[in-house]
Amino acid sequence: MQTILLHLLAASLYAILGIWLWRRQQMPPAKPREGMSRAERVILLGALAAHGLALRGALFPGEAMHFGFGLAVSLVVWLAICFYWVETFYARLHGLHAMVIAAGFAGSLLALLFPGEHVLANAGSAMFRAHFIISMLAYSLFTLAALHATLMAVAERQLHSGRLTRTLSNLPPLLTMETLLFRLIGIAFILLTLTVSSGVVFSEALFGQPFRLDHKTVFAIISWLLFGALLVGRWVRGWRGRVALRWTLAGFFMLVLAYVGSRFVLEVLLGRAN
Repeated sequence: MQTILLHLLAASLYAILGIWLWRRQQMPPAKPREGMSRAERVILLGALAAHGLALRGALFPGEAMHFGFGLAVSLVVWLAICFYWVETFYARLHGLHAMVIAAGFAGSLLALLFPGEHVLANAGSAMFRAHFIISMLAYSLFTLAALHATLMAVAERQLHSGRLTRTLSNLPPLLTMETLLFRLIGIAFILLTLTVSSGVVFSEALFGQPFRLDHKTVFAIISWLLFGALLVGRWVRGWRGRVALRWTLAGFFMLVLAYVGSRFVLEVLLGRAN
């Protein structure tokens, strides 16, 4: 019951802040915005705190560790918004606020709709929990990067056509967004490297069985190769724009198939916990 109330509290705070930010965005400002106000950051921090506590209660209801499609998406969204909250101190991202808050609202409710009953083995191992946290951090940052790249592509297309909507006109400059995009991908790539390498080298300690090349490992390695190629292409050939978007979305799609996609098929489409 406490976990449910925390999820609802988080969703309510996200909704209140999202409505406020959306209404403010529709009004022409008297002067350029400098970013989130102190009160807005406090409300978002409160939503993140409630969301995080709710996830902790859902993931660790006792000695065991539960996981599933809804919790996976909710956790990825929460971690992505945590990173975004920190970034608001360093960059003017006010045009993205309403969309990010909407994702938080949806993510907090998704964990209630699809709580998942899949019990993870070896959850008591400190090494396994470290591996799990690092992998979820990588997933969350790549999710944010994929959404970020898509938004950049839409804004760039509208800018070239001369039909930029009011919402997209409030976005940060494209160069600022591009810098943030590759910062996200760079950090996430390091985390994904740690995830894949630890899963291969320490498979028996982490999962209680020798390394085997299953579908999750294959898709994770393909994703790692795609993002690695993108970073090399960016450094060597200056890739950007549509090229960067295609590589980002391809790598993200492979990463989704590695775990969240399989849990979605099992739990939502087939109605199975394991």
